[in-house]
Amino acid sequence: MNALVAHNSKAWDKKVETGNEWTVAVEQQVIEQAKKGNWDIRVTPMKDVPKDWFPPIKGLKVLCLASGGGQQGPVLAAAGADVTVLDNSEKQLNQDRMIAERDGLTIHTVKGSMDDLSVFNDESFDVIVHPVANVFVENVLPVWKEAYRVLKRNGILISGFVNPVVFLFDTELEQQGVLKVKHSIPYADPEDLPKHKVKKLIENNEALEFGHSLEDQIKGQIDAGFIVTGFYEDKGGFVLDQYIHTYSATRSVKV
Repeated sequence: MNALVAHNSKAWDKKVETGNEWTVAVEQQVIEQAKKGNWDIRVTPMKDVPKDWFPPIKGLKVLCLASGGGQQGPVLAAAGADVTVLDNSEKQLNQDRMIAERDGLTIHTVKGSMDDLSVFNDESFDVIVHPVANVFVENVLPVWKEAYRVLKRNGILISGFVNPVVFLFDTELEQQGVLKVKHSIPYADPEDLPKHKVKKLIENNEALEFGHSLEDQIKGQIDAGFIVTGFYEDKGGFVLDQYIHTYSATRSVKV
């Protein structure tokens, strides 16, 4: 495990402790409804993934990629999928384990990094669900390549990611409602922030983030072998949201 992966693992353990929105497990009534066939999941903050992005769910082998937290995985398992959740945070995985025990679900949990799926054989899954998470890896291209490898032929990759435009601005001024361009894209906390701020992030167990170009996010999937068949945009928590959508989601098919 490299230093970045190890650090962001601890950072997400901390996010579980502090109740970050992506770490709060779904309520029992959500699972009860999913067992009846009434379910939705999100890979971006506000919008549900369109139901027609999924094939019939029962019996599907689904990998929830960098998707711990007791949200997507338990819902899909309750709906009838054979679910594996991979996440870099043990405490995020504990959220899925807790829901599985509470609600009588079978969920396989694996601790690991989204850019290294060597624990899985080729063509192991029908669907990969990958919520906003690749902002926490330095290079997103291996994520797409590994996803392609472990998907079956005609398998589906559903991904959410941050619009890199959010990384252009001075974060301290943005907290005051002021948008002032300061950085370029691609962006990396360890390289683009002053050293003392990076040191503080590390000392405080705050996650290090990376703003990948849209070329790497979308063309990266195409270059890995996917065909992009669906797209939508979403908002969620940035001052910039009043001017442009700050999140995107794609549906891609392995060919």
